[in-house]
Amino acid sequence: MPDKTPITVAYGDGIGPEIMRAALRILIEAGAQLELHTIEVGEQVYQRGLSSGIGPEAWESLRHTRLLYKAPITTPLGGGYKSLNVTIRKTLGLYANVRPCESYAPFVNTVHPLMNVVIIRENEEDLYAGIEHQQTREVYQCLKLMSSPGSEKLIRYAFEYARRNNRRKVTCFTKDNIMKLTDGLFHKIFDQVAAEYPGLESEHLIIDIGTAKLADRPEQFDVIVVPNLYGDILSDVAAQLTGSVGLGASANIGQDVAMFEAIHGSAPDIAGQGIANPSGLLLAGVLMLQYIGQPEVAEAVHNAWLTTIEEGIHTADIYMRERSSQKVGTLAFADAVIERLGQRPRRLHPVNYKPSGPPIARSQTVRLATARTKALVGVDVFLDWDEAERDPAQLGQILTEQANTDALQLSMITNRGLKVWPEGLPETFCTDHWRCRFVSAPEGTAIQHSDLIALLNKVKDAGLDFIKTENLYNFDGQPGYSLGQGQ
Repeated sequence: MPDKTPITVAYGDGIGPEIMRAALRILIEAGAQLELHTIEVGEQVYQRGLSSGIGPEAWESLRHTRLLYKAPITTPLGGGYKSLNVTIRKTLGLYANVRPCESYAPFVNTVHPLMNVVIIRENEEDLYAGIEHQQTREVYQCLKLMSSPGSEKLIRYAFEYARRNNRRKVTCFTKDNIMKLTDGLFHKIFDQVAAEYPGLESEHLIIDIGTAKLADRPEQFDVIVVPNLYGDILSDVAAQLTGSVGLGASANIGQDVAMFEAIHGSAPDIAGQGIANPSGLLLAGVLMLQYIGQPEVAEAVHNAWLTTIEEGIHTADIYMRERSSQKVGTLAFADAVIERLGQRPRRLHPVNYKPSGPPIARSQTVRLATARTKALVGVDVFLDWDEAERDPAQLGQILTEQANTDALQLSMITNRGLKVWPEGLPETFCTDHWRCRFVSAPEGTAIQHSDLIALLNKVKDAGLDFIKTENLYNFDGQPGYSLGQGQ
């Protein structure tokens, strides 16, 4: 008998303990070789005063097992509490969120019976960096951070996943017609990596039309790779298209650590009633068994679950009088799956999991080149200014007369990203938040940090409140910053 694999188990909140007990019972009955280490995370930990929802002893278990099987948790409402999922994903470097979204028609109601899509979402960067500020009385900001190595390892994972799982196409969704640098980086790296996989189709779509096409004809897609925020939304949309978010499973993959969970929440309104559907967490366990090298057990569990669904033994969330044969609770559903271990579905497609070598993430390397030269050529100075009926012309006059230096000259003022000076229009609505761009003279000439300090001293002496600066750099001679809308 093979050695048992140590895993850390978190029973979670709400319906979490019920569905975790059911899922683990099925996995163990199927022959999964698991050494369980239980930790406490979530609501009770928050209530003890830990804003992260996870304590030192839990981190110690995760460092030991490097594997987490987690039921849903409840994050208390109100300020000061962090998302436990985001904390774990970022702390442990779980960069790839993998969500299979498959329809089980006609046994689970859906208008898309042929849907079989895998969403692979970036998990650490983008707006989920969580860097936000209130800068003026009227304006708040959230920083969107994208890195080339973070994007590359995620996109490589998507292509390797497609190749290993006999998928035919990888599609990338971004909004790089608007966010030309951040989303543009993701798209550029996607094209570069795609060229290394000539046996796979690849395509790129703008996120809005891509989402519309996914909702209309999901059978056109196979594997979708997407930045963090878009992926968060898109994966829930895709799961619901299959018929139920309650059936959705998620794998969070890092270099040598992984977390497996259902995609739904803790549903405290039905906790303790014994009616919750354990399927999402069970299917996450199937993903976990594949990851740890127990594909035969994963196959047995998945086929038994498919057989149970096919025979119409359903929990209340997917029960339909005209199609289901029996409405069951959490434990009765688990019993039904266990009774069908060794069986294969007749109408739904049975699964066949073959040994596939070590997890993809462990062989990931970053290969693409980055910029070789970097030159400081200007600065964006952000002001909190609420004078003179917010007249951009007056602000431009103050800055050109009192802030310009020999090294840096005012070239543009924007408000919420739209150029309002010079040659702005009087109809443009302006807030109290202004971006004032100073560029080197002559433009493109490299400057020093001391030039920025001299400029800021002059801005201060003019009585203006600068709330943020953003240095402007050229990388390999190309601007590493966006132009203002309207410029």
